Amino acid sequence: MENLKEKTARGLMWGAVNNSTMQVLNLLIGILVLRHLTPEDTGLIGMLAIFSAIAGNLQSSGFSTALINEKTPTKEQYNSVFWFNILMGGVLYLILFFSAPLIAWFFHQPRLTDLSRFLFLAFFISSFGISTNAYMVKNMMNREITIVNLSALLISGTSAIIMVWCDMAYWTLAWQQVINAAVLVIGRFLYVKWKPTWHFSFDYIRQTFSFSMGILVTMIVNTANQNVLTVIFGRLFHDARVVGNFFQAYKWDSMAFQTVGGMVGQVAQPVLVSVREEHNREQQVFRKMMRFTAFLSFPALFGLALVSREFILCTIGEKWINIVPLLQILCISGAFMPLYTLYQNLVISHGRSDINMWLNICQVLLQMGVIFAFYREGMTMMVVAYSAFNILWLGAWQIFAKRIIGVSTMDFLKDVVPFMLCAAVVMGVCHLATLSITNNWLLLGVRLLLAGLLYYGVMRLMNVVILRECIQFVKSKKVKSKKIERWRYLSSYPSITRPNTWINVL
Repeated sequence: MENLKEKTARGLMWGAVNNSTMQVLNLLIGILVLRHLTPEDTGLIGMLAIFSAIAGNLQSSGFSTALINEKTPTKEQYNSVFWFNILMGGVLYLILFFSAPLIAWFFHQPRLTDLSRFLFLAFFISSFGISTNAYMVKNMMNREITIVNLSALLISGTSAIIMVWCDMAYWTLAWQQVINAAVLVIGRFLYVKWKPTWHFSFDYIRQTFSFSMGILVTMIVNTANQNVLTVIFGRLFHDARVVGNFFQAYKWDSMAFQTVGGMVGQVAQPVLVSVREEHNREQQVFRKMMRFTAFLSFPALFGLALVSREFILCTIGEKWINIVPLLQILCISGAFMPLYTLYQNLVISHGRSDINMWLNICQVLLQMGVIFAFYREGMTMMVVAYSAFNILWLGAWQIFAKRIIGVSTMDFLKDVVPFMLCAAVVMGVCHLATLSITNNWLLLGVRLLLAGLLYYGVMRLMNVVILRECIQFVKSKKVKSKKIERWRYLSSYPSITRPNTWINVL
């Protein structure tokens, strides 16, 4: 049996494979698709993002999180959540279907009526896979999650590339989301041992209602937080191109920070639940996750800010050049976003969905105040204020982390600030060292290579424990793999030779 450290390391490894591979494929598919689309096309989809995302939150209603938080969820509980999700998904789709003309009127975009009715099918289809996803996360089936996610992305991405070459414009992005949702549902059912039956009771829904509603409100608030600027731009400027520029900048930024946040998020809640009865151990586990998150997040996001201009010019073309300053600003605050994921999983693992809910509600309300205070100064200034606030709001989460497990602000600074400063200095040095390079492709490659080598060198020079443990884990996996191959080779010999060879192996 694996101990917690091994299980966590394996989960993080598969989380890394899942998220990094997903984001690389997303990047490649996005480049191929966006070269044939305009900011206006992506703007139309961006206007609808908040509606489909909130509807997705409502259909799960937080009960999937409640399942993950259970020590040993039963089949009846999985069944209850499964059928409740489908019921909610169907009702919400009908509401949004008949609300489509109002959405089109709100944004002054008649095309949104038919587009939204089709696009919203994605979240209804997703309602069939929420319980199976909870099952996979609860049982840390990270390898299987990776396979399913990659399959869905490859199939939907290939379909999108074919459609955009057929000049389907913004419909390409809508079809991509619907196909992705369908493949995810099918893939999860293929791997999960539990299958839905009619043996269910909504008693479990009533029992966990308070906890789940806290999660639901938080999910809706987070969704509003992530999409509020696209809604404001769409309403204030009546220009899909403005929305498209911000939507695309935020998408690249979120792809980067979700690579790290998603990797940690796949294991954080199950691991923290398993150690919540051991106070000192829980604190050590949480702080180690925080260091690991900072170790990856700051170089990744600061690095994207460093190469953003040449990255945009080399991949999706000069027509998207206006998103560069927005992307650079968002990357600075984006480096802190995976830490939010860690804090949220901490409070949820202690059953405190109320803290999670109220902190997110306060964050969004204050963000709205910041946005309306600065939007007259222009888009760039508004995004600067928005990003600065997101960094500062981590302090509110830190207050409650200290109350729950005793992690002090000084602990936070010790675990996070060294990685932030190292990443910032490395990117600054790389920027100054490459100013003379004029070719965009060469500049992109040199900056990425130099930044990676410098950051690795600094971490080795400082003898950072996180890096050392990562290297040891990879080496142990290689050794284990070699032993397995050797055992397979030796076991192919006649049985009379096996005892001696086993002695040699051991």
